[in-house]
Amino acid sequence: MSREGLLVVVSGPSGAGKGTVINLLKQKDDNVKLSVSATTRQPRIGEIEGVNYFFKTHDQFNDMIKGNQLVEWVKYCDNFYGTPKKYIQDTVEKGYDCILEIEVEGALNIKENYPDCVSIFILPPSFKELKRRIEGRGTEQSDVICKRLEKARKEIEFADRYDYVIVNDSVENAVVGISNILAAEKLKFTRNKGILKTLES
Repeated sequence: MSREGLLVVVSGPSGAGKGTVINLLKQKDDNVKLSVSATTRQPRIGEIEGVNYFFKTHDQFNDMIKGNQLVEWVKYCDNFYGTPKKYIQDTVEKGYDCILEIEVEGALNIKENYPDCVSIFILPPSFKELKRRIEGRGTEQSDVICKRLEKARKEIEFADRYDYVIVNDSVENAVVGISNILAAEKLKFTRNKGILKTLES
């Protein structure tokens, strides 16, 4: 019996390791697709257009907002981030699990508009480790690092608004945790009502 994939929202503070965890999850599960977000921030070294993000100017991003092409969008550390609507719809309809790696404000908007989505918050093992990871990137100035740490403290306060919490003390363990969540969600009765109809026929 064919069915739609899951819409999965993953959030967590900068430095929690969201991207690393999701990349390994994708390697281990061919049914997982990552939604590519649009952003006005500058690309980091190694990031590829259309793979990591759709990099937009502020004018281009505003055009996407006006054209109702985004499921949600937020301003974060002086840049805009948004989730293109079409990619999500196409991915889920094909039966793939679509992962959205987005900030807390955007995630709460998604949960409001898509109540059936699965929301997961990734935490670092400690705030000390979080700071070490952010500083270890070597890609941002000290004032930006301070902004990210301040933002992280505020974001963590919203962890209780999510369905699940994963502590990323080990990337491999975090991936196993998310895989278990996705497997359990697919067994929920609310997602399998069609089974009864097949039994009755």
